[in-house]
Amino acid sequence: MEEIEKNLVMQLTDKSGTPVLWQDFIKSGNRIFIGSNAAVPNALVDNLIDNSAHLHDIETVHILTFSDNVWAKPEHKDLFKVNSFFIGGKNVREAISEGRADYTPCFISEIPTLFKQNILPLDAALVMVSPPDEYGYCSLGVSVDVVAAAVKSAKYVIAQLNPLMPRTNGHSFIHVNQIHAWLEAEQKLPEIPDAVMDQVSERIGQYTATLVENGATIQVGIGKIPNAVLKYLANHKDLGVHSEMISDGIIDLMLSGVINNRRKTFHKGKTVVTFCIGTQRLYDFVDKNQHVEFYPSEHINSPVNIAKNDNMVAINSAIEVDLTGQVVSDSIGYQFYSGIGGQVDFVRGAWLSKGGKPIIALPSTTKDGEISRIVAHITEGGGVVTSRGHVAYVVTEYGIADLVGKSIRERALELIRIAHPKFRESLLQEVRKHYWVPPYQDNTPTSVPELGSVELKKFTLGGERFILRPLFPSDERRLQEFFYSHTKETLMMRYNHHMTQMTRESSCKLVSVNQHQDLALCFTKRDHLGEVIQAVGRYYYIEAINAAEVAFVIRETQRSKGMATTLLLQMIKIAKKRNLSKLLACVRRDNAPMLKVFENAGFVKGYSEDFDEISLSLNIEEQPEEQETDDEQG
Repeated sequence: MEEIEKNLVMQLTDKSGTPVLWQDFIKSGNRIFIGSNAAVPNALVDNLIDNSAHLHDIETVHILTFSDNVWAKPEHKDLFKVNSFFIGGKNVREAISEGRADYTPCFISEIPTLFKQNILPLDAALVMVSPPDEYGYCSLGVSVDVVAAAVKSAKYVIAQLNPLMPRTNGHSFIHVNQIHAWLEAEQKLPEIPDAVMDQVSERIGQYTATLVENGATIQVGIGKIPNAVLKYLANHKDLGVHSEMISDGIIDLMLSGVINNRRKTFHKGKTVVTFCIGTQRLYDFVDKNQHVEFYPSEHINSPVNIAKNDNMVAINSAIEVDLTGQVVSDSIGYQFYSGIGGQVDFVRGAWLSKGGKPIIALPSTTKDGEISRIVAHITEGGGVVTSRGHVAYVVTEYGIADLVGKSIRERALELIRIAHPKFRESLLQEVRKHYWVPPYQDNTPTSVPELGSVELKKFTLGGERFILRPLFPSDERRLQEFFYSHTKETLMMRYNHHMTQMTRESSCKLVSVNQHQDLALCFTKRDHLGEVIQAVGRYYYIEAINAAEVAFVIRETQRSKGMATTLLLQMIKIAKKRNLSKLLACVRRDNAPMLKVFENAGFVKGYSEDFDEISLSLNIEEQPEEQETDDEQG
């Protein structure tokens, strides 16, 4: 009796409850759409397979499907021909790799056009929905994305009514009159637990979070790096969300008020997405939640709509990035691995946004650490998803590469700096084979580990936000611009003579610092267009006496804000960690402000052979351990 009842429940019926056959809607050679992400109608697909007598060569089209993807198994190759817009799951990936299935690259924002304009006409759409409400409306629930377009475009809509499907708000509803047949079947939604963060993803998250300003609107994905980014946004304020998807990491930020969407300039007050994937906690969170709205991909992923959000920050990942900034995201060599997805949609939208920032975040190496993911040239067979013209920032666990407005040579230096240290020298040699790099530019970047695992700190000085970080070889042009911003008086105070030129070669030597021996720190101010150096502090190590000589130069417009003092305190701490005995300084007698900075830090005056200069020294061994003075670290 129980088996009979089960079979009755699993019967495909029309709206009146009359049993119908699959052959009433689907013929051999038809094209059908299968629902997306966490809303794959598995019971519906199973029922089709069980009742597919005399059907064959049905083309299935879909994007990412969190499912066992039975339709892609070898035993069903005569029934189904798989065509995926985004590769995921073992069976689909294997089918494509073995040539039993196809991959069609397309921007997520444009897949609906393929359906609507009958470029890929749909004979049927197999989708999962919630049961209808009292008005006859079912919800597409956790996956509206391209499902909405498939429902509108297909000749027949065949639905799996799942009582466990959340009812989500937004443009997520379909009326029972739009459904031609359905199957009532309870199906637990697939759960993707939060990935356990490792040290690499933590650092990438910290660096990426420094690029997100208060009031920004963000787009993130799922996985270790997105989770790490969200973790380090916990102290931000008034963030908004306009994203292709959300996962569990969004929940606590919304509950704490960090994400409140108040300062959004498009869909103000709402978190807007096309789908979600995570744990049951997330599915419960979006159920009837009026603060989260689901819209079709052609709306959310439209670069024009994305750009309507001021300060839009798009955070995406990659398989590899070459030294010109080209991003490979859908293939590993000739092996297609995922898909174009929404990366280009959001990168382009963020570029067009007022104050926007497109970011590519990835580990510097493969999991085993044996292969660099920052590469001199794209792996043979690899395809560019995001062009070198689209990329603004690339982030690894070694820092942030700013590519905005950079030449090919400058881009290469920026990207080599964030590559794993063991690959930097070989990358520099490789880039010389193809792109012009001057012979004097021969130093690879070195780190300042004493600054912490994330080698940048944020400070508020004079009411403005600044970043303190090491000076990099890729700062050559920034330092040159910094030099030409100085007045004659500043140049005289710093160099004790009136310098009139800072050549590229001179600038390169000044930024190519062995930071393990000497030290060069800078304050920068960053906006969505890049960084500008505001101050530089250095020390030069004197091995014979285990001491270092200190020097500073501050941009005139930034003086009296405490930059020199802050730089000096950081340098004292680093010198103490390196077990230096003394710090020395030579200051012009008429440079009263700088003399005061050194004296306030505990430096004492000593004998000087030059009457115009005053010698100062600080005994490092006598210095107490200093407390951190910055109000927010990267």
